[in-house]
Amino acid sequence: MSHAHEPSTRSWHSVIATPLGALTVVRDEDGLRGLYFPHHWYRPSQDTFGPRRDEGFSHVARQLDEYLAGQRREFEIPRSVRGDEFQLAVWQLIDRVPYGDTTTYGQLAAQLDVAATAQQVGAAVGRNPLCIIVPCHRVVGAGGKLTGYAGGVGRKRRLLDVERDQASRSDGSPFQDALWPLTG
Repeated sequence: MSHAHEPSTRSWHSVIATPLGALTVVRDEDGLRGLYFPHHWYRPSQDTFGPRRDEGFSHVARQLDEYLAGQRREFEIPRSVRGDEFQLAVWQLIDRVPYGDTTTYGQLAAQLDVAATAQQVGAAVGRNPLCIIVPCHRVVGAGGKLTGYAGGVGRKRRLLDVERDQASRSDGSPFQDALWPLTG
């Protein structure tokens, strides 16, 4: 994950059809900058996406298809994200949450080197520009409650279900349901 804070380099975007809806993907010369659902919370202005050019996204589309089919656990996509120091720290922690597992906003806050509340972590999670790729859907509320998701709670549930189903098939171990009540 890039830690660059400089103004963006030339970006371009495409739209990828997925079972979760059309995803707008944005990249620059260094890598993927954004992945947004329709009606995404905190979706940047369309003019920041640059022109529509479909080249440079086939690997993203392929890896998303594999992930959503339960055939991929990790993404191998160069990234070029921008955020403040706190956001970058939260996104790095999210990126470490294992496939098929969840964590809470409070647990993430406790892992940070700075004093932070679950609400502050939630605000940073909500501004994650690479949903799915940086798996913010793996962050749940206290007690495992499904809480807000930039693409909607229904999509969050579907992403968690893909991972839970695949993890339980491949691990052969019972899935820990303490963080999977799937209520809310």
